[in-house]
Amino acid sequence: MKSFLVIGLGRFGTAVALELSMLHHDVVAIEEDEARAEIAAEKLTHVVIGDAKDEAVLKSVGVRNFDGVIVATTNIEDSVMITLLAKEMGANYVVCKVLSDSHAKVLSRIGADRVVFPERDMGARVAQIVSSGNVLDFIELSDEFAIVEMPTPGKWVGKSLLQLGVRAAYGVNVLAIRHNGEITINIEPKYRFHADDIVVVLGSDKSIRRLEAL
Repeated sequence: MKSFLVIGLGRFGTAVALELSMLHHDVVAIEEDEARAEIAAEKLTHVVIGDAKDEAVLKSVGVRNFDGVIVATTNIEDSVMITLLAKEMGANYVVCKVLSDSHAKVLSRIGADRVVFPERDMGARVAQIVSSGNVLDFIELSDEFAIVEMPTPGKWVGKSLLQLGVRAAYGVNVLAIRHNGEITINIEPKYRFHADDIVVVLGSDKSIRRLEAL
C-alpha cells in the first residue's frame, strides 16, 4: 500500500482520490472549498479543509512523507505555487494537471515530475476508439507507441503465438488475453487464439493500424 496526497477536489482530483482509495492506498486530500470538501469527505477517509498554497497546511499533512502528490487544481497560478512549495518541502513525486503546453512547461521547469492533460488525453483516446470499429480501448504511450485492447484478428483464430510469430510478423507484443472474462498475462507460446478472445497489444501506431485491418 502506498500513500498519496491529492490537492484539489474538482472532478479530476476527486476521481483520482476515489480510484486510489479503491486500490487500497492511503489517500489524504486537501480542498479549500468547504462545501466541496464536505461532499468528498462522505467517500474519502481523510479530507483536510485548507489552502494548499499555505506552507503551514502542507506541513501539517507531512507532504514529504507521501509516495506521490497529485496537484489537481484548475487555477494555473495556484498549481504553480503549490508545486513549487511541495518540491521545496521535499515531496518525492509530484504529478500536476495542466491546461496548456505553456502551463506544462512552467510546471516541469519548477520541478513537477509529471504533467497530465486529462481533457486532451481523453479526447485522443475517444478519437482512436471511435475512428476504428476494432479498437475497444486505447492508451497512448508516446507520439509513436500505444497499448490497444481489441478483438482477436480473424487471421489469428485457431493459431498459436508460436505459429503466428506475432512480434516478427506484425511488429506488436501481446501483453494480455481476456478469455471468458479471465485475463492471462503470462501467455504460453502454444496458446491458440479463440474467436471471442480480447487481446491487449503494444506496438507502434503504424503496426497497430495494420493489425486493425486484418
